[in-house]
Amino acid sequence: DASRGAETEQMVKKNNLHTHERLLKPLSGFSGLSGEMKELAAIISGDIYLHNPNVRWEDIIGLEDAKRLVKEAVVYPIKYPQLFTGILSPWKGLLLYGPPGTGKTLLAKAVATECRTTFFNISASSIVSKWRGDSEKLVRVLFELARYHAPSTIFLDELESVMGQRGTSLGGEHEGSRRMKTELLVQMDGLSRSEDLVFVLAASNLPWELDHAMLRRLEKRILVGLPSSPARQAMISHWLPPLSSTGGMELRTSLDYKMLQMEGYSGSDIRLVCKEAAMTLVRTVFDSLESHQECSDITAIQLGALTTADFVEVIAHTKPSARSLMDRYTAFEREYESV
Repeated sequence: DASRGAETEQMVKKNNLHTHERLLKPLSGFSGLSGEMKELAAIISGDIYLHNPNVRWEDIIGLEDAKRLVKEAVVYPIKYPQLFTGILSPWKGLLLYGPPGTGKTLLAKAVATECRTTFFNISASSIVSKWRGDSEKLVRVLFELARYHAPSTIFLDELESVMGQRGTSLGGEHEGSRRMKTELLVQMDGLSRSEDLVFVLAASNLPWELDHAMLRRLEKRILVGLPSSPARQAMISHWLPPLSSTGGMELRTSLDYKMLQMEGYSGSDIRLVCKEAAMTLVRTVFDSLESHQECSDITAIQLGALTTADFVEVIAHTKPSARSLMDRYTAFEREYESV
């Protein structure tokens, strides 16, 4: 019984380890590791997201279409590989585009949490080097490592900073930048002809600046737009429930959602408005706190209730960050939609 109990405890610890941190195969078995490539592989390995971001699909309010399509592209081919053969072979690239603060990176974190794949979190600093020839080598090592650790997801955030249109930079494009972009396109083209479970997930706030060859390789292109009215209401209810605790003090709200006109606000804008609205109540107790510095019992101070009028006043002084760009996103969707 004692040995069985110890074995059970060991299995629980092992499961907890897999829940919080992914174990990777040692690089000693990586065939592409030779000479200078060893140092480059170590650089790229530092961008593998080992820890669990702990973002579930149900944690993301709204974006139902985007969540469904991401699941179709990334999750289901791993769970049901027998269905994704022939013409139904898995997608190799997906682009999430839309205004900042709408949840593109949050969707990527949900992929890292739910999909059990090796998650490469790549930015411009990961694959751009000042040394001649190193940028394209870093790109090649990235994709070779992704195949080695497959199933893998390569997340390219702020894609326009890496993959802008070639030959249109002011004063001419640098040769090293052009070679790096070409290598990235070649590697992604190779994915479409391979059976490896390697998926490229990209996010961009400025999709019209992307190279057209990259758009072709990102087979699914999804607009992550501004939240709908029910989604905005759900976000406000999440951040400002009727009764919540802040800093040991109770915060009470009584909001009429029909009066809250927040058309054009992104998810991050709504969170900022909720934070500012809660702060208006906290500001009323600062004088009391400062005049009774000897008193350490902050919970003795009562906050007032947040009313609809208070919230409307905060909205009037907190403007949305990207409403003016929605026409450009809609025009881009009409021309390049692929869902």
